[in-house]
Amino acid sequence: MRIIGREKEYSKLQAIYNSGKPELVVVKGRRRIGKTYLVNNAFGNRFAFKHTGMSPVDLTENTGSKITQQLDSFCLSLRRYGYKGKKPTNWLDAFFLLEKLLESKNDGKRQVVFIDELPWLDTPRSSFVSSFEQFWNNWGSTNENLMLIVCGSSSSWINDNLLNNYGGLYNRITQIIDLKPFNLRETKEFYEYKDIVMSDYDIVQSYMIFGGIPFYLDQLDRSLSLAENVTELFFQKNSVLNNEYDHLFRSAFKSPEEIKKIVFALSKKRIGLTKKEITKCTSISDGGSLSSLLLSLIASNIIIRYVPFGRKKTEHHYKLVDPFCLFYLYFIEKSDSLDRTFWQDNVLSQSVISWRGFAFENVCFYHIEEIKDCLRIGGLSTRTSGFSYGADENGKGGQVDLLIIRNDNIVDMCELKFYSKTYTVTSHDVEMIKNREVKVLENLSKKFAIHHILITTFGASKNAYSSYFQKTITIQDLL
Repeated sequence: MRIIGREKEYSKLQAIYNSGKPELVVVKGRRRIGKTYLVNNAFGNRFAFKHTGMSPVDLTENTGSKITQQLDSFCLSLRRYGYKGKKPTNWLDAFFLLEKLLESKNDGKRQVVFIDELPWLDTPRSSFVSSFEQFWNNWGSTNENLMLIVCGSSSSWINDNLLNNYGGLYNRITQIIDLKPFNLRETKEFYEYKDIVMSDYDIVQSYMIFGGIPFYLDQLDRSLSLAENVTELFFQKNSVLNNEYDHLFRSAFKSPEEIKKIVFALSKKRIGLTKKEITKCTSISDGGSLSSLLLSLIASNIIIRYVPFGRKKTEHHYKLVDPFCLFYLYFIEKSDSLDRTFWQDNVLSQSVISWRGFAFENVCFYHIEEIKDCLRIGGLSTRTSGFSYGADENGKGGQVDLLIIRNDNIVDMCELKFYSKTYTVTSHDVEMIKNREVKVLENLSKKFAIHHILITTFGASKNAYSSYFQKTITIQDLL
């Protein structure tokens, strides 16, 4: 099976395999990003042992305690690879049995052990983490043949218990592979590999909906249009992605309902919210609990933490950036009932056109590096932000879609326009941009100059106003 968009990660796994030393490898990334797919394709059937934790959603009260269910499942995996003894009664026992199994199969060659969805094994009062520490520190780290790969969708658990562990696993992780969503180019490559014929315009629209999440992209039917696919995947009862929003949070977070409250609140404000504003919207106290929930969302790349341009350095905002969540909350969550024909009937409606506008902004924020390459400033240190300002004495407020503040004393002030045809710059556009420029300059050192950049679908028609922009970037440039 061909690997799309993961060539570097695939090569890194192969290099780690040949390192000749004990390796504890963490593969991290949000749910549906392709962690398991990558590891399985890198090693095929070369696993000395492989196990996947049971999802908390699947654990039931009437089939024994959660730890018993996880241990029983682990024992089945041990038996699949040759173990024939009794069931383990705790995790210390379970990892000891794994040691003995691997020792019995040791022929001097590399042994690849893959434990998928490791966070799910850590049920309450199970002592799983301390048992895992004991297994690696006392046995695994001394076995030159061992390559232990662990992964999980709960990025916050991975960070807290493995990457930022100051106990028994402190500084013991030897390699980290952090899987990110596909970018636009990789998304297009994936569609081509799957024989899905789609225009560049629709590829960008699909990114607004599915992000670059491989599992979501893999659900598209090549015989249907994008609009038909969206209808089938979201607006049909029990469709593949109709329940994905709930599963995303239930499977990856300890407090899914509180997490969803935060995400819902953030979906209502494009610039994001401060912690104080989040508390007001959700009634979650501004303390350790809220901080922990926000960190877990950041670790999963669902939200970002940043300081909007023109605000104090201490005025951190939290912004929802996950395209799938934004689409779901805008069109699915607020619907009382699913209208099977809604999407196809409304692709030209004002609500969808309005959504495309801010969704395109989000796509551009996901592709800052590609935009910088188009501007030939890929090597420069920069910071990016949106900018909004309240009404002045004339009652006029506004916002700048994207600012790229460069360390060469230039600020690229970007205007983002998602249009179905070539964009025509008008005198009104230029007047508005000039007014925004005045507000930006008020918050800049006098050493900076402003360049105007237009990022749009098919470029700009040449007229008396189009030359106002120093550079125009199209979706073809990003693809």
